[in-house]
Amino acid sequence: MSTLAHTMMTARTADAGLSAPGELDRYPYGEARPSDRIGTPSWDSGDGELGRVGRRAAGSRGRGLHGQLVQQLGQMIVSGDLGADRPLVPEEIGQRFEVSRTVVRESLRVLEAKGLVSARPNVGTRVRPVSDWNLLDPDIIEWRAFGPQRDDQRRELAELRWTIEPLAARLAAGHGREDIQQRLGDMVEIMGHALAQGDAITFSRADAEFHSLLIQLAGNRMLEHLSGIVSAALQVSGSPVTGCDRPSDGSLAHHGRIVDALANGDPLAAETAVRQLLTVHPEVERVVPAPREH
Repeated sequence: MSTLAHTMMTARTADAGLSAPGELDRYPYGEARPSDRIGTPSWDSGDGELGRVGRRAAGSRGRGLHGQLVQQLGQMIVSGDLGADRPLVPEEIGQRFEVSRTVVRESLRVLEAKGLVSARPNVGTRVRPVSDWNLLDPDIIEWRAFGPQRDDQRRELAELRWTIEPLAARLAAGHGREDIQQRLGDMVEIMGHALAQGDAITFSRADAEFHSLLIQLAGNRMLEHLSGIVSAALQVSGSPVTGCDRPSDGSLAHHGRIVDALANGDPLAAETAVRQLLTVHPEVERVVPAPREH
């Protein structure tokens, strides 16, 4: 086993399958199960607990009150609980969620940057139409995937992955980056050990790293800018337990075939292996055809 693989596997705690602090934090993964996420409450709800954002840990992503308020308001906008029919009054938001005006202002700026809201003189801050949203933003992808639009979002993500990743694999096969290819092999090794031990969290982290490395290896900077979409897709496409690709022998084998094709410098084989990997999941099979045999 390589040093990297050994480090990742031994860092896992025995009781929950999680890594020790500092060892695996750089691997993106879904931090909360859908059932743990902040809900989509009515704006006019009288529930006293609704506004106490500081008491909610889920969905905060370690960003404190500001991050939690962005999460809460973003979910409410995407779910339709907050619409363009009423302005978003900072004072009212601060009272409802028991946060300062500074936190409210900063949160609304973040949402404005994502295209969800707009602030205009004499009009105030209002929700913008869906056509103005930055639908490639990882936060919006997540909010849509766990809201009323979940089916459309997961289908669209599957279609987008079908476009991005086979192309990335084809391009990657033409690059002799042995360092990245070695890391791809390490990720497959880690996934294999995690699968054998029933460690879905480590499997999903290594899987997300694998796909990020694959796009990096393609050597196309525009594709690299889309890597966040793939990471977000992995976080929302799987089961509530893993948060990304479902651990299975079939998925592991396809990842191994991708690594072999890249090592052999075979663009067609690499592209075909990725397409076969993407058809492992039923939600993908509904929107894309199975790869043809060449």
